[in-house]
Amino acid sequence: MRELSQLIDVEEPAWPELRETLDASPVSVEVLPSDSDLGRASILQLQVTARSYLGAVVLHCGGLLVDDGWLRVFGSPVSGAAHGVPGLARVNQFPGTFDAAWRPETGLVVAHDVLGGVFALNAAAPASADRPGAPGEVVYFAPDSLRWEALGVGHSTWLAWLASGALDEFYADVRWPGWKEEVRALNSAQGLTLFPPLWSADARQDISATSRRAVPMKELLGVARDSCRQFDGVDPGFLGAV
Repeated sequence: MRELSQLIDVEEPAWPELRETLDASPVSVEVLPSDSDLGRASILQLQVTARSYLGAVVLHCGGLLVDDGWLRVFGSPVSGAAHGVPGLARVNQFPGTFDAAWRPETGLVVAHDVLGGVFALNAAAPASADRPGAPGEVVYFAPDSLRWEALGVGHSTWLAWLASGALDEFYADVRWPGWKEEVRALNSAQGLTLFPPLWSADARQDISATSRRAVPMKELLGVARDSCRQFDGVDPGFLGAV
């Protein structure tokens, strides 16, 4: 186990580089204010250093709202902040005080999108959790296929990818005219449910013809997990606590 000072007092911390990358992004990226005490507690629990993008986000950032809030990347937010985006510690149910034995069982949930998509970092044995990819690789739970997909990159490359403007292509099949206005109207505890469902043939044929309404993210994630169990007999596992 490394002490807090070993994790944060490092040469070449990643935050200045990451902040420059975010500021230069062609898409909107709002950096939320951070709670320094929560950030220090979270980086200690994670046992990552401030030289990593993950450590930088947790230590210096309350979270990121990417592409007009379509994607919410979790950090260490100030309690009661306007946007109310949950913190990485809450989403992943960190222990209340440091526990050297604690690890995220199936993987670390690092972001949600408004459709109920989940980005996570694989744990040490992804195959045992029925997840694709290698340990430490970013995987995505796709609400249109109800399956985990390996993205082939680690956390730092993934964050740089988000800031590059690649989300337009990644989400091209599940966005509709006027989506930005609908997303901006949500609060951080809400996502969008579609009818016909996103995974249905009708929705895939014409996403703009679906009806959409705001629902709690907890409900959206719960329905996705239940749908996996019902249709495939497979439990996708933990999707984050919101």
